Amino acid sequence: MKNVLPFIPERPVKPRNSGITMVMDKGLSIREAEDFMSVGSEYTDFVKLGFGTSLITPGFEKKIAIYKKAGVIPYFGGTLFEAFIIRDMFAGFVKFLDKYEIELVEVSDGSYDFEHNRKLEYISILAERGTVISEVGSKKKDVIYTPEEWVAMMKSELNAGSVKVIAEARESGTTGIYNEDGSINNKIISGIAEHVKLENVIWEAPLKSQQAWFIKHFGANVNLGNIAPHEIIPLETLRLGLRGDTFFQFLPDNLKQ
Repeated sequence: MKNVLPFIPERPVKPRNSGITMVMDKGLSIREAEDFMSVGSEYTDFVKLGFGTSLITPGFEKKIAIYKKAGVIPYFGGTLFEAFIIRDMFAGFVKFLDKYEIELVEVSDGSYDFEHNRKLEYISILAERGTVISEVGSKKKDVIYTPEEWVAMMKSELNAGSVKVIAEARESGTTGIYNEDGSINNKIISGIAEHVKLENVIWEAPLKSQQAWFIKHFGANVNLGNIAPHEIIPLETLRLGLRGDTFFQFLPDNLKQ
């Protein structure tokens, strides 16, 4: 791309440790998944089969194969993990993972509140099986954590075996690290960024304004999640300064005048 335009940010090649994009599949059809991969596989690292959709989406196992073949890692949303846990079916959850050969696991407690030490135990156990990412933050608007609590939970989950921690925002982008109107909660995000390595955090950012904010503040290779499938190309243009919101972000000062 730099052969065409200079001043385009470098993007790591896959598999990458930073600049990760996690897309949420909320029930795409097999054909839609194929179409999505035909244009988005290069820019997509993970596909989350959102919440409990994998239990009711026809032919979802075929989508898993489509994503894997395209070099994208599929996994089940953390809400499905919680649905098994609240029913005291952890072994059943692992069996479900094994059945569909899902190596990446999300551990969360956003809908079902349980002891954090118990969550750490699940992370440790599942980390011995494969790769774990854990989600921090509640989906409930009345559950509010201080920046110090966010940092403490993230650090303990990384120490327990998570390779990345996800900063909760829901698919609406109106809770967790954001205010109810979708605006940035600077106090929380700044607190996290100051004490947790950016490469270890995936910020859920379903809205364009949120994506642009993170790219402007943390660079082209910030980890972003809960991206809609049809937004994967638009997001990549944001990362590269090829869209109005970040147009001047990576240009030298003499071109900004």
